[in-house]
Order: sequence, then structure tokens, then C-alpha cells
Amino acid sequence: MLTRLNPTTFLPGILGGLSLWISLTGSLVDPLGVSRSASAEDRINVVWIIADDLGPELGCYGYPSVQTPNIDRLAHEGRRYTHAFATAPVCSSSRTAFQTGHYQTTVGGHHHNTRDKQPLPDGITTVTQQMQKAGYFVCNGSGKAGDKKFAKSHLNFQYQPHAFFDGADWSQRRPGQPFFAQVQIKEPHRTFVQRDREYPNVPIPPYYPDHPITRADWGNYLASIEMLDRKVGAVLKRLDDEGLTDNTLVIFTGDHGRPHVRAKQWLYEGGLHVPLILRWPGRIAAKEVSDDLASLLDLMPTTLAAANADVPELPGRNLLDPNASGHDVLFAARDRCGDAIDRIRSVRTKDFKYIRNFHPELPYMQHSGYKRLQYPVDTLMRVLHQRGEFDSPFMANRRPTEELYDLRTDPHEQHNLADDPQYATQLIRLRQLVDQWIVRTDDQGRLDESVNVDMDALMKEKRRWYEQSLRKRGLDPGLSDEEYLQWWNDYLHAERSK
Repeated sequence: MLTRLNPTTFLPGILGGLSLWISLTGSLVDPLGVSRSASAEDRINVVWIIADDLGPELGCYGYPSVQTPNIDRLAHEGRRYTHAFATAPVCSSSRTAFQTGHYQTTVGGHHHNTRDKQPLPDGITTVTQQMQKAGYFVCNGSGKAGDKKFAKSHLNFQYQPHAFFDGADWSQRRPGQPFFAQVQIKEPHRTFVQRDREYPNVPIPPYYPDHPITRADWGNYLASIEMLDRKVGAVLKRLDDEGLTDNTLVIFTGDHGRPHVRAKQWLYEGGLHVPLILRWPGRIAAKEVSDDLASLLDLMPTTLAAANADVPELPGRNLLDPNASGHDVLFAARDRCGDAIDRIRSVRTKDFKYIRNFHPELPYMQHSGYKRLQYPVDTLMRVLHQRGEFDSPFMANRRPTEELYDLRTDPHEQHNLADDPQYATQLIRLRQLVDQWIVRTDDQGRLDESVNVDMDALMKEKRRWYEQSLRKRGLDPGLSDEEYLQWWNDYLHAERSK
């Protein structure tokens, strides 16, 4: 459902309808019904601004204290989605999905940093290929004018960057050529920007211990978001300065959720919920808010429709279609991430989330070299649990096979209702939806990765990296959790005092 917060925004949207028709059909219908082609100069440009590891902790989403005036401006001038989600809670898998418009599990890109990368299956194209066919200059960079270096793409299939993208910046295009630019911004990916102020009263998810280490780490996350906002502002200013704003569809989002414990690499809201903002002056009314379920799989069909490019059959939806409604259900998947082997699937409706753990024998807190090296709260939770000062289902040695959450009353997904007979109807329905989705989308997570990958060698490699990284910090790989927590405390204090 769309909400327009200011009646004065209706007029631009109505007047923009004719221009939208031109952009979507390539023709103009005059009052006599005569059609003529739109000129190349009239074709819409499209800019994706993709933040790395971003949840909705932004001013325009109501998060207090964080200062995000540029992203807030974008939302003020366009449409903000309150319920937008990635299909995977980690970079390469999610990016593989929204670049192809298909679930990462369908195209074989489900394992993070897939080792046995294969060409895309027959019949699968990418958003970049389709835009190139439509005559667009396709680029991937930082958004800085004249940039010649490709930015992060991070895809789990075989591709040639110089074929996948025509350049790093839209300044390299031919005169008058429309462009599709992907602007990649590192923040708030770890390692975080160091905060220069405190955020003493901001809400922290209740499944974390409210502890000085938690707040220090969370403060650095917010500082990183503020750095992201400044970079977004530079891109928006460039569009203004080059006179491109009115003829450019801007789509802003994160590639998946926030980089914290129980978020990134997990199918809870923290790992999948992303901000999503669309701005297209005259076509999308200002101050719109949509509560519809949206997916990052919607980016490809939306982009292609705006560009009047061919849109293949895709599971996503065109968000610009005035007759379209949101998704009824959204699916997501998590598989091996580094040295953490796993397979988890989920489906959510507006009100409920169902999660299936294919490895219930594994603890939630199984070893992950990446998390141990990057997440101080990981160590904090272990230590406080060992002391008897913190408890959570997340600290259990095993997981339930199924999890069910009522998002209306439990938005932080802390109370598993899978065994509650009052919710048996919801459980059975969502269980069946996951079963059907696995078959319908040819979920390749069912295949044994060790057939193609030497898993023993991979795990030894990951262990060496983890131990070498600790030694670079002056730490013995065999240190205790208590000793590691003291290091984190000293590190966060030292970084803050610089």
C-alpha cells in the first residue's frame, strides 16, 4: 500500500504519467492518438546506489540520533519502502540474485564466495546484459566523476568484468547515450568508521547484552552509516550539477542487512531487512511510503521497465507498475559462509516468518572466523553466557529444525512458536510454501558441495587465515574468550581516543 504524505505531490505524479508512458513504451501519444518515438536524449538514466551491509537504521526510517540528511532527502523526494528484503544475508549471494533477477539458489550462487563458480545456466541473463542490449552505457564505480576503477561486484558466477560493465563511470559514455550506473559504497561494511561522538540513547536490538562494548561497536556502525550518507550526498549533488536529476531514476538500497551478530549471515530480520528508496522526479510522487513487501529481486524488472528494455520472465516485480501490489510472501536462503557450513531457508508473510534449519545439530554460535575477527559482541555474548550473566536461545548447543515467529507481536524474533498448537495452521502453510519453493526454483542447496570442492583444504585455508589474522593483532590463536574480550575492550577504547 502506498501512502502519499503531502497532497501537493499528486500533481507531479499525474503530470508525470505521460512521461512515464513515453519511458516505458518509447512513444508519445498526442491528443489525436498519433504516436511518435521518444528521442534518445529523452531516455531515462538509472542509478543504483548500493550500500554494503545496511539495515534501516536511518533518519528517514525513524531511527534516532543518526544523521543521514542526504538519504533522508532522497526519501523525501521519492518513495520509501518499509518492508524491503534481500534474498540472502551475505554480499556475494545477494548480489548474485539481484544482478540476475533470480534466486541465488537457482543459479548456483548460494555459497558465499562460491569456490566452483560456473557460467550462468542457459536462459539466465543479467540486468547489465539487458540494459546493454537496450543501448545503455552500463558502469560500476564509486560515483566520482572520471573514476576509472571498477567497484565491487562480488558475484558467484563466471563473468568478465569488462564485458559485464562498459566502464567505471557514466562520464565515459558516448554523447547523448543513456546510462545505467551501479554506484557501490563500502560503508557500513566492517571494518567500521570510528565514531567521533557517542550515541548514548539509541535503541539496540534486545537480543544483545546492553553493555559498553555493544554500544561502542553499535556507535561505530552508526558512524559508518553517516559516512555512507555523505557519499550518497556527493552522488546526488553530482546528478544535480550535471543537470541529470530530473531524467534519472535513483534506486538506493543495501545489498543485505546489518553486519552484526544474529544479522548478517542469518535469515532473521537483521540479516535481510534493507532500506529501499526510489526517486524519479515527475514519475514517482514525493514523500510516498509503501508498506508492501518488496524484494531486491524487484530491482531488475523495475530497471528494465523504466528503460523500455526487454524484461524476461522473472520472480521479481516492476515496482513502477501502478497496478502492481506487493509480494504475498518472500523467500530467503543462507548456505555456507566461509568456514561456517550451513543450509537455512525461510519464508515470510507480512505477519509471520518461518525458518527451516537443515543442520539442527549445529549451534547458532558455531565457529566463524570472519565473525570472531570482526564482531566484538560475538565474544561478549560468549563470555557473559559463560559467567551466567546472559542467556538467549541463540546460545543453545543445538537449533530447532523449525522456527516460527509472529512478527506483529515479536518483531525481534525471540519467541519461537513452532511447537505452539495455536499456530499450527500458520506453521503447516509456511512449511508447505518452503517445500514448494525448493522444488519450483530448483534449489541447488540440496547438492553436496564437497563433490566439487575439497572441503578439508578449504577449512584448513580458512583456519590459517584466522590464526594469521589473530597473530597480526599480537594474539595467540589459543587465547581464551575472557582474554579476547579484554583485547576488544582495549581496542575499542584505543580507537575511540585517537
